[in-house]
Amino acid sequence: MKLKSVIHTGLVMAMICIVPKAKAQGPGFGGDTQDTPIDGGASLLIVAGASYGIKKIYNKRKQQKEEQK
Repeated sequence: MKLKSVIHTGLVMAMICIVPKAKAQGPGFGGDTQDTPIDGGASLLIVAGASYGIKKIYNKRKQQKEEQK
């Protein structure tokens, strides 16, 4: 039960921090500059963070099951 409340709190905090930043973006650069894609590194960091979190949750549940026995 506590894990769910931590996850929900984290999601709410992320939404509170991200939504105002998304709306506060400027009109962009002039026509002579190219936009830089952020796909490569950011995608890898997101996948690595998600897999690390899943591993931590898996290990915690496994440990709780062993303690119950």
